[in-house]
Amino acid sequence: MQVKIGDVVVTGFALFAMFFGAGNVIFPPYLGMTSGTEWLTGFLCFIFIDVFLSCIGIFTIVYGGGGIKALESVVGKIPGMILNVAAVLCTGVLIAPPRTAATTFEMSIAPFTDEISLFVFSIIFFGIVFAFTIRPTRFVDIIGKFLTPVLIICTFILIIAGILSPIGEIAAPVSQTVAEDGIIAGYQTMDILVVSGFGLVMLNTLRLKGYVERKSQIKAIIGVCIVAGILLSLIYGGLAYLGATSSVVLGNNNLNQAQLIVAITNHLMGHTGMVILGIIVGFACLTTAVGLIGSTACFFEDFTNKKIKYPVWVVINTLISISLCNLGLTTIIEVAVPILTTICPPFMITVLLLLFRNQIKSTLVYKGIALVAFLYGLISTIQSYM
Repeated sequence: MQVKIGDVVVTGFALFAMFFGAGNVIFPPYLGMTSGTEWLTGFLCFIFIDVFLSCIGIFTIVYGGGGIKALESVVGKIPGMILNVAAVLCTGVLIAPPRTAATTFEMSIAPFTDEISLFVFSIIFFGIVFAFTIRPTRFVDIIGKFLTPVLIICTFILIIAGILSPIGEIAAPVSQTVAEDGIIAGYQTMDILVVSGFGLVMLNTLRLKGYVERKSQIKAIIGVCIVAGILLSLIYGGLAYLGATSSVVLGNNNLNQAQLIVAITNHLMGHTGMVILGIIVGFACLTTAVGLIGSTACFFEDFTNKKIKYPVWVVINTLISISLCNLGLTTIIEVAVPILTTICPPFMITVLLLLFRNQIKSTLVYKGIALVAFLYGLISTIQSYM
């Protein structure tokens, strides 16, 4: 089947929006601010971990035949199952979906009104997510055709405003570990951990669009990853630059990640900017929550051999997300860091090694490298608390 440009663009937009969520809005500006004049170094480390490896991961998962099968084919059934389930639980259930709602509340609702509590908002937010997600054949096209264009336009308005009228001079870096900060920020977005679920969704979407031959699926997913990767890189670069230009004016205000992007927007565009930021955050978090809950439901339906159906998983995930969301954004981020720095390295290296599955035949090689990466992540996590 001939690959259609329209299919690639719409699906690429959807993949971009599924990746571009809570952490993707708040981490690049903060990284830019702390990196100062070295913001480009931090940004390049960030997009290597977040954009490049995630897009390569999506390709390798699709190339390997789907989320569960791909990893199990190189590290064995039990290790592959453990890696997959750990990654999907972190990204699709315990951390990322609750964080999307908490971020939306803190940045899109709280600045405008105190009439709505986080609990009430979380019910409304995940009610909308549930409505978009409950039918698995619809949510990718809904995201790609309708939600993503609004998200892209609003984000570029903010970035262009910051380029045309910078907040201030770029200061010297306040961090001594700019490259490491970029890598950790890339971990915290959790994008590399969602490739199993997102890869499965992308593969199912391509099949529904008529791409049943392996050759056409591979060609299409390459185009999809390129579209998503370019959009992500451009927007992350713009947000990191905005953060860098705020380093003199806002760098000494002890702002957290969410407060910084709010302060930047208010400084650049005032109330109008705050409305635009509210739309950006709301749409970014909504599209990501839809993608995460939908892909997680697809994953666990596949994992259970369809014994527990997709809609059941959507309901379970939605209820858990509402509960955990009410811990608040700061708590969710603090809890996420040690988990992600432990899980990301073995999962990431295993996904990358899928590219060489035809050259490396022994599963012992994959298992050994994954174990070393896990120990590295575990030691790094322990050292950060000493």
